[in-house]
Amino acid sequence: MSPENKVAVVTGGGRGIGQAIATVLAAKGVDVAIWDLDKAGADNTVTTIRENGGTAVALEVDIADRDSITKAANRTRTDLGPVNILVNNAGITAYEPFATMTEDAWDRMIRVNLKGTFMVTQEFVAEMLDAGNGRIINISSSSAQTGAPAMAHYAASKGGVIGFTKALAMEFADKGITVNHVPPGFVDTPLVREGPVDVEQVATMMPMKRAGQPADVAHAVAYLASDEAAYVTGQTLSVNGGRYLF
Repeated sequence: MSPENKVAVVTGGGRGIGQAIATVLAAKGVDVAIWDLDKAGADNTVTTIRENGGTAVALEVDIADRDSITKAANRTRTDLGPVNILVNNAGITAYEPFATMTEDAWDRMIRVNLKGTFMVTQEFVAEMLDAGNGRIINISSSSAQTGAPAMAHYAASKGGVIGFTKALAMEFADKGITVNHVPPGFVDTPLVREGPVDVEQVATMMPMKRAGQPADVAHAVAYLASDEAAYVTGQTLSVNGGRYLF
């Protein structure tokens, strides 16, 4: 990756996959804005990056709120400069049987995971178009590829992210902007640990007999953000240890 004048926004960068993505990008010389609803988590990521000689800022952002996005974007531009790498990683998850799923639960999932991705992306597209260069990487999910019981709202939201990715890739293909998505498989993150899943047990069911690590996803994202991926757009780079093949 050529790091000159590279500025990235990583949403949900306060822990887990987002934290790993931000750290790997910074290690490659990219200046990174860590956006997260959890400011303490974002600060922690920034501390790690700075201790390793990188440049980063932490911002408290609600990606489901347009005003919050705009304020954070303006602060990012002031502190780091125009953004040419966007990683839409922030999202929520939940396990709820479809028969008893409420409209509020459905709407919240779509509002954060899909509409949030739309609003954050729309915030930065104009400057990428002006520059004739940009990398947009959306974190989707293998749940949208395979389906997942008790996760209809989550799978639908991430399926929307996949369709969104393909549509933008076609729209901006001749504008110097690439748009791709990475659907993680079973990855050992704090969010997964907070759910009802037994991580160690499920890991034994994976083809590689282990859970993925956040760094596995981060390195895939770093490739898609790089100059070497300039002719890659609209693509799915699955990081799932062989769980889903296509």
